[in-house]
This record gives sequence, C-alpha cells and structure tokens, in this order.
Amino acid sequence: MSATTTAQARSGLATSIAIVGGLFFIIGFFTWINGPLISFVQLAFDVSEISAFLVLMVFYLSYFFLALPASWILRRTGMKKGLALSLAVMAGGAAMFGQFATQRWFGGALGGLFVIGGGLALLQTAVNPYISILGPIDSAARRIALMGICNKVAGMLAPVVLGSLVLHGIGDLEAQVQAADAATRAQLLDGFAAKIHAPYLVMAGVLLLVAVAVLFSPLPDLRSEEANAVPAGAATQRRSVFQFPHLWLGVLCLFVYVGVEVLAGDAIGTYGRGFHLPLDQTKFFTSFTLGAMLLGYLTGLVLIPRFVSQERWLSVSALLGMLFAVGALLTHDYVSVGFVAALGFANAMMWPAIFPLAIRGLGRFTETGSALLIMGIAGGAIIPQAFAVLKQHFDFQWVFAGLAVPCYLYILFYALRGHRAGLTGGR
Repeated sequence: MSATTTAQARSGLATSIAIVGGLFFIIGFFTWINGPLISFVQLAFDVSEISAFLVLMVFYLSYFFLALPASWILRRTGMKKGLALSLAVMAGGAAMFGQFATQRWFGGALGGLFVIGGGLALLQTAVNPYISILGPIDSAARRIALMGICNKVAGMLAPVVLGSLVLHGIGDLEAQVQAADAATRAQLLDGFAAKIHAPYLVMAGVLLLVAVAVLFSPLPDLRSEEANAVPAGAATQRRSVFQFPHLWLGVLCLFVYVGVEVLAGDAIGTYGRGFHLPLDQTKFFTSFTLGAMLLGYLTGLVLIPRFVSQERWLSVSALLGMLFAVGALLTHDYVSVGFVAALGFANAMMWPAIFPLAIRGLGRFTETGSALLIMGIAGGAIIPQAFAVLKQHFDFQWVFAGLAVPCYLYILFYALRGHRAGLTGGR
C-alpha cells in the first residue's frame, strides 16, 4: 500500500471516528440530563419521589422494547439512513417532552422521554457495534473509551445547562411553593414548567440538522460478518444467536452495569438529599460522577491494551466498584457522596470492555447480538427504581450498597469467566 493510500485510509478512519464521536456526544447529553430532570419533574408536576423516578424507568425501558425492532429497521435502511432516522425520532421526542412538560401533563412528558429513548435505541444499536468493528476487536475498548469521553463530556455539560437555564433557584422556589396557597402554587409551578420549553425545542432543531448532516456524511458501511468473524477453533456451524452463551451472559452483565451506572450518576442527587444536603447543590452532583468517569476513560486510553487487557481492567473496575460502594456505606454526608461519585471512575471502562467481549465472534449475528445488548440498558430502569422504592422502607445507604455490590460481583464473574463461555473448545 502506498504512503498516499495509507494516509487517505487514516484520514477516512479519523473522519469516521469524529462523526461517531459526535453521535456519542448526543447520546451522552440526552442520557445524563435525566439526573437533574428528576428534580425538575418532581417539582414541576408536583409528584412523589417514586413517581419522579419514572423518568429513568420510562427512558431506559424504551431500550428494552425497541432495540430488537431497531435492528430490523437498520437491516432495511442501512446504517447512514438508520442513524439519520434515529436522530429525527429523537427530535420528535424532544419536541413532545418540551410541549407536554410546559402543559404539566406528566403522562405526555413521559411519552416524549419514551420516544427519545426509542431514537437512542436505534442510534445505539448501530453505533456501538460500528465503533467496535471499525478496527481490531482486541483494541475496541480504546475506541469505545474515546467515544465514552465524548459521551461523558456531554453528560457533564447536561446538568450544568439544565441547572443554569431551568433549575436555577429551585431551592428557593420549592420553599415558595410549599408556603403558597393553591392558586399561587399553580401559578408558580406553571411558570417553572414553562422554562423547559425553549431548551427542548432548540435540542429538537439541532437534532434535525445533525440528521441531515449524517445523511450526507462520508461514513463507510461495514459488513459485520467479515469484520467480526467467528474466531478460529470456535464453533463455526452456529445457526442461532442462542448458541453464543458469552453473549447472553454479556446481556445480563450490561443490565447490571447500566443499573449501577445510572444509580451512581442519576440517583446521586437523591442520595445526597438523604443527608439533607441543599437542593441547589445536589442538582449538580451528577456532573461529579461524570467527571470521575471521564478520568476513568482517560486512564483506560493510556492502559488498554498496551499495559493491560480489556478483560483484566474490567475485573479491576468491578473490584473498585465494590470498594467504593462499601466506602459510601461506611461514611456520611459529603464523604459518602464522594464515594458514590468515585463509582464513576470504576464504571467508566465497563461498557467499553463488556460490549466488544459480548459481541466477539458473532459474525452475521452481530446486529442481533448488539440489539440484545442494547436491551440490557433496561437495567437503568429497574435498579434505580428499586432504590427509589426500597429507600422509603429501609436506610438509603444500605439499600444503595445492597443493590450495587451484587451487581459488581456479577461483573467480576463476567470479566474472569463469563466472557469466554462457548468460545473455546469448539462447544
């Protein structure tokens, strides 16, 4: 290959990575805005804490219900049209949420979040395997870590943007609402809810513009059956996705991982309020978790795969997760919150390691396997909701640790044994 051809190939690869990085930025923004959105919903719709956590449940359950249909859509549309379609769907959901939230119709607002999640299900079903097989599968964790940096930078910005534009002075407003008569209370809440309208309309417009840009972008099409072939020595006559046990164990691993990731990121504000910390401070706590995740991604970029394999780092991350969860249990106030935020560092490299390990060798089943893994994102709906419900009856610190530690134990199992199931010995 000539030097010119090599330079062009590298330039094309860099362009593809940059485009996909932009898409991961969008994924991060719309995913991590949910943490502070819980506080907005609880006050604007005047609902209980458990009802406010439906923000997470509805959003993440959309992945469970729509990931497999997303894989079928992608087979018909192709990647670029599918990506553009996903962004258009997200734009529709953002417009719905902004409109219905302004009208203080809780069911309609949740419907908008479900549509946003559906668009993200389509987007994630495409971009995660794409970035995994864009280069060697053994170094996929590095590329996904780079995408994770884009994701978490957006995630750090989301609470700041929402906090500045919508949640500014929410602590004082909450006190005014509690002291007001019924008519004044409704007026205050109507004005507060209306503040969400313009930001979400702007987001919808940006998504539509990006959809058009992606449609005309130079992203190449990749054939997963060639780029992600079954390893030599493994069972090569598999005719069903059910014959890949490492995939199914990986689906469960992503389920518990996303559960604890959302628990540490989106529920950290609620966790902090358990110590009666000020609402005007807790609304920014999600950014602390995401800052720790960003540090974890940078560490992974340096270490993987040059100094440590993605499997080994996954096991280290699981052990750190257990230690930090226990640390949060044994401490109080800001120190305990600090341990919860530190879980971001432990969680950072888990998705980059789990996803490529789970789709390794799937060949022509890669798209279906990816969709099943995306369905595992539903863990973000179940585990945080369990926290919101159980903390009404038990000490919130024990509930947090009781949910987090078993999840990290299973992730450790997958790192040590589960990811190899069925890939060796021809069985």
